[in-house]
Amino acid sequence: MVVSDMVEAGERRIEWAARSMPVLEAIGAGFAQDRPLDGLRIAACLHVTAETAVLMGALRAGGAEIALAASNPLSTQDDVAAALASYGIEVHARAGVDKDAYYRHIHQALDIGPHIVLDDGCDLVNILHTERVELLGDVAGGCEETTTGIIRLRQMASEDALRFPMVAVNDTRTKRMFDNRYGTGQSTLDGIMRATNVLLAGRTVVVAGFGFCGRGVAERAKGLGARVIVTEIDPVKALDASLQGYDVRPMAAAAEVGDVFITVTGNRDVVRAEHLAVMKDGAILANAGHFDVEIDVRALEEMAREAHFGIRPNTDEYVLQDGRRLLLLAEGRLVNLTAAEGHPAAVMDMSFSAQALAVTWLAAESANLTPGVYDVPADIDAEVARLKLAATGIDIDALTDEQEDYLHSWRLGS
Repeated sequence: MVVSDMVEAGERRIEWAARSMPVLEAIGAGFAQDRPLDGLRIAACLHVTAETAVLMGALRAGGAEIALAASNPLSTQDDVAAALASYGIEVHARAGVDKDAYYRHIHQALDIGPHIVLDDGCDLVNILHTERVELLGDVAGGCEETTTGIIRLRQMASEDALRFPMVAVNDTRTKRMFDNRYGTGQSTLDGIMRATNVLLAGRTVVVAGFGFCGRGVAERAKGLGARVIVTEIDPVKALDASLQGYDVRPMAAAAEVGDVFITVTGNRDVVRAEHLAVMKDGAILANAGHFDVEIDVRALEEMAREAHFGIRPNTDEYVLQDGRRLLLLAEGRLVNLTAAEGHPAAVMDMSFSAQALAVTWLAAESANLTPGVYDVPADIDAEVARLKLAATGIDIDALTDEQEDYLHSWRLGS
């Protein structure tokens, strides 16, 4: 496809996404008028998709200069990247590049000399702190979008290694509810079904991890008629899953009976060699955690006597020594963004709206913040929810004066 055709295709894709992102579009219109980001340079490492493009457009409308790298090569939409470049946004991303090119692109995005960083998994922030320390002095702060990234950032903060404030966009109520639960739930199963055309009704689906993402996956799988087993290390989350009617087992026990395995933990080696050794013939392995470390792909490769790559798009078949076949989706990477299109645009409208407003908050408040991980201010979270309700035509009640007084008085009882 020639560049002009790619740009046109990318523009169509972005325009389609924008139709379902009214909150971010409204924020972008306000940014264009107020220019709260004038003079700011932003380096971003995000999934290069149409929804991300709408966020980039809003930030650019606010006056920011932007350099964008991909947080996952398999999720990059090349036509979107071409369209963004035509808009004057510096883009360093191409679908399917190897690990060396992936990290080179992050370095190229950092060459902008950022004041603000946007990260999806903490790779960009990690490189800033380990390989590009000469840039740290100009960085006022940043935002992190994922559970995996927040885990890494909190560990950096606990070791006094984090050099600037980071906002945990992932931890807002709207993000966890709308994006993690409903977005991940739908898009993960969408990716699995596109890759395999499997019927989930009557199958046993094993969901590893019962955080907000795992809960969403389990709910959607159950709704499609699957029998759902949950594996967990957190006793409270395991109890929650049990009280919601799910079968809760260790992975060692679940591995023997599962038909489809979906990891959603933010940790590594969740599905290991001992689990692969007892799985059924034809078991499907999919990952919906950010990095490709939740399923031990190296162990799978070592156990296989032969492999058939691309037997279906985004589906590789590994034949073990005893003839059992295990199907790995999306190379163990994010199945919802590799085998499907990620979260629906209506979901990303919420997450990216919080991200955009958090950037303006950081720009205004960074001088008053010390290095560490910060929650998104509650008023931003509530404002995003209010805007979304208004965009969908939903009205809600407001407290009366008497109700306000009651909630703020300890003297009034029954």
